[in-house]
Amino acid sequence: MATTDRDTARSDPARPPSGTGTAAPDTIAVPNRGLLTATAMLAMFMQSLDTSICVVALPYMQGSLSASAEEITWVLTSSVVAAAIMTAPMGWLARKFGRKQVFIVCVTGFVTVSMMCGAAQTLSQLVAFRLMQGMFGAGIAPSAQATMLDIYPFSQRAQAMAMFSMGVTMGPMVGPTLGGYLTDTMNWRWVFYVNLPVGILAVTGLTFFMPRVPASPHLRFSWYGFGMLAIGIGALQMVLDRGQILDWFTSREIIALTVVAGLAFYLFVVHLGTSERPFLPPALFKDRNFVSAIVMVFFLSGVMQATSALLAPYLQKLAGFPVQDAGWAMAPRGIGMISAMFLASRLGMKVDQRKIMAFGLTLLGVALYEMSTWTPAVTLQRTMFTLMLQGFSIGLVFNPMTVMAYITLPAQYRGDAAAVQSLARNIGSAIGISVLTFTLTRGFQTNHAAIAAGITPFERLLQAHDSVGVLLDPGTRRGAILLEQMIAYQAQIISYNNDFRLMALAIVPPLVLLFLMRRHNRG
Repeated sequence: MATTDRDTARSDPARPPSGTGTAAPDTIAVPNRGLLTATAMLAMFMQSLDTSICVVALPYMQGSLSASAEEITWVLTSSVVAAAIMTAPMGWLARKFGRKQVFIVCVTGFVTVSMMCGAAQTLSQLVAFRLMQGMFGAGIAPSAQATMLDIYPFSQRAQAMAMFSMGVTMGPMVGPTLGGYLTDTMNWRWVFYVNLPVGILAVTGLTFFMPRVPASPHLRFSWYGFGMLAIGIGALQMVLDRGQILDWFTSREIIALTVVAGLAFYLFVVHLGTSERPFLPPALFKDRNFVSAIVMVFFLSGVMQATSALLAPYLQKLAGFPVQDAGWAMAPRGIGMISAMFLASRLGMKVDQRKIMAFGLTLLGVALYEMSTWTPAVTLQRTMFTLMLQGFSIGLVFNPMTVMAYITLPAQYRGDAAAVQSLARNIGSAIGISVLTFTLTRGFQTNHAAIAAGITPFERLLQAHDSVGVLLDPGTRRGAILLEQMIAYQAQIISYNNDFRLMALAIVPPLVLLFLMRRHNRG
């Protein structure tokens, strides 16, 4: 952790984003800062609740809508991808129309489409409404984060980010338990209807407590840059979603989509470097702390969302947990995250933030490796303890990472920076879910074939004339079915364990990036 280029926040001479004029003030005074903070946290809670509350209900949605295991994950990835595409222009929208107006529209639209998701009758309808939900939800996180950064001075920013992160993590903490309860006592549609009262409170608070920031109605939008980014993200997600179904690069469709995604991302990067008025301020990507932070967000978000997506079916289908127990088992992760975030916010003023993050990442690797040793006989207590440890480790990383991301960044870039950070979080989540779903499916096929290859008529167990040998006789229909079920069961266990072990390796890139971050002056 020896990188100490400068210990104080720098004054960047780079020009402000087009249309913003002079540099933005560092802090905006508001008369009801506490109430505005609570409102921003409430909106963030609703948005973060949405994904985690759906995870527990996915098996029920799958049965109700007659979807396959691969298709039902579109309920998660469609919303995340739409949010990823629409997150990037949120900084521009906030400057052009005013952050308050954009924030209110996003929350209102999110709640409205949530009601439509609850009323969906087919998988196609649900995925389409989830796409719309993701589009509106894209503006909630960057708007809430930028608002918190604006109304708190630098000396209180670590505590402010801890409070903001609490809104982010309360969703994963409450979501599985609440989702399990609603699904068990009513049905899966209520995991969407529950957003209505929360959304009404959030819109009311924003209307009365959030100040109006002067807008820039004549600010121009780079449709070319946005178009290239949207095409690149959309094509990449199509590759990840359909690759397993179409056998990856043996399919012309997958090859074509890969070429489109690569070309679109290339043209977007060229646009950033050559355009007079680029879609995003290039100065964002010249800040070493910020770039390191968004890469870390990408990896950690993928781990968080993929873990949630894998845990629900593992606990319910393999471990045999009732839906409410599965929800309770996943809830302690949020408790650990909140505890660690407040601890990190206090330690951050005395200890190098990078050391806190290094300890958190190492602890996260330990927790994920522990999960890779689980069997379906895992107890509820062990599950809760491991997930609390995982949440605690993530909390130790996210709070100091957010502070470090903005420590050397000029105030006028906060809106775009918050949008890019949310973009990295959404893309990381979408890719994490898709990659882990693919590796789980492919791993199951490989493990199933390997185990089945070892089952021959010459096995002593199958040759025995006792009750077990008769029951598992592959020459009978019943015996063949029982053997297939046993093989599939064991193949799934191995596949899940391998996926958790793969996620443990994802902490290596963030650990390396810590050496690139500048240390800041805590005195």
